[in-house]
Amino acid sequence: MTRHARNSTAGSVYTYHEKKKDSKTSGFGTEHQRLAKESLKSFDCCNLTLQPCELPVITKDGYLFDKEAILQYIITKKGEYARKMKEFEKQKKSDEDELAEIAAAENKRKLEEFVKTEKNIKIGSKMDQPGPSTSSSTLSNMTGAKKQQLPSFWVPSQTPDSGKAKVQKPDSTIYCPVSGKVLKSKDLIDVKFTLADPNAKKSLVAQENRYVCAVSKDILTNSMPLAVLRPTGDVVTMDCVEKVIKKDMIHPLTNQKLTDKDIIMLQRGGTGFSSVNQLNAKVAKPALQC
Repeated sequence: MTRHARNSTAGSVYTYHEKKKDSKTSGFGTEHQRLAKESLKSFDCCNLTLQPCELPVITKDGYLFDKEAILQYIITKKGEYARKMKEFEKQKKSDEDELAEIAAAENKRKLEEFVKTEKNIKIGSKMDQPGPSTSSSTLSNMTGAKKQQLPSFWVPSQTPDSGKAKVQKPDSTIYCPVSGKVLKSKDLIDVKFTLADPNAKKSLVAQENRYVCAVSKDILTNSMPLAVLRPTGDVVTMDCVEKVIKKDMIHPLTNQKLTDKDIIMLQRGGTGFSSVNQLNAKVAKPALQC
């Protein structure tokens, strides 16, 4: 326990501040921390690599990916599906062979029983004469009628078997790693960011203000709602969409006719402001009992 403050050593109360300080130094107690702006993904970063996109593409739901990363993800999922499908086909063939063997064994058993019955037919009074028992011995350690119900539990062939784990038929559909919706490579839309300074000597990662709105030339930040115009892939602010584009629904750069589906809201990682979205990190640890 931490020491009390000066002139306060006679206090018998274990204060909340002292308890929190002891928990932090001793490693006990659940810790909470709100993630700041530096811990949130930027609007121009890939949802897989978490790095600024070199060849950005966007899904219909507004999630941004680097083209190389998302295509590699799709190829990996297709390879995983092919591998699981081979395992499923192998198991299916094995089950068919097993059923065929069981059916063949059942037919053989019925044939042997029939032949045995035909050989044991007796004529006259010989059937009434007592003789040695011809019943086959069982592996059971029980007597009477329990022999057929409770086989010997220590014989491996008589023990219950849980069976092999069944492989389910894999799903060939590829889902978005973020939204969980169906993802197809043909639905990916190329995104074109407008550089704030095309002649900048710094690398793209080192620049704080990297892009501007294609129409208003405003600096794009995480605190600004953004949209992508599907026909050209230009990134504009939602303020520009509401004040300029939605008046006539015409592309301001190419004069193309637009629809509501052509304006895709760009999903951001977060703004860092608690009024918009607040992300908390939580680490659960054993509680400190006093």
